Amino acid sequence: MNTDRKRRLVFAAFAILITVGVLAYLAFGGIGENLVYYWSPSELEAAGDKAIGASIRLGGLVAPGSVVRDEDGLTLRFDVTDGEGTVPVYANSVPPAMFREGIGVVVEGTMLSSGQFETHRLLIKHDNQYQPPGEGEEFDMQEMMKSMQFELEKQTQEKGDDV
Repeated sequence: MNTDRKRRLVFAAFAILITVGVLAYLAFGGIGENLVYYWSPSELEAAGDKAIGASIRLGGLVAPGSVVRDEDGLTLRFDVTDGEGTVPVYANSVPPAMFREGIGVVVEGTMLSSGQFETHRLLIKHDNQYQPPGEGEEFDMQEMMKSMQFELEKQTQEKGDDV
């Protein structure tokens, strides 16, 4: 083999090695910072101070009687439970229309040193099977509104104010 050909092969091997190294760094270099852990409330409580500041997806049920909406309509406080542990959650956004007590939720955010979980993303878990009213059943708007936690009294007051 002549010297020129050896030089090109060494250069090609070196270029491939550098390329593989750069791709590996890009793919795996910052992976630890971008991981989001999925924990239940009891796992989050057991983690203690290790959970503070980490990106976490917390899954469980909205504890009955725990939903509190502030007057601004955007701030929402509730507890997420798995039956063994309970974590207080603070959300500063409008929740999905189907959000209510007892429904499954996944909240993504950070555990604060105060012991409260601050979420920037609130998802509800539900089945996606629509069931229309059965034969002979009528559609009951009042029941649907209750299931979506509309405040019927407030709506009645607003209608009265508009008249």
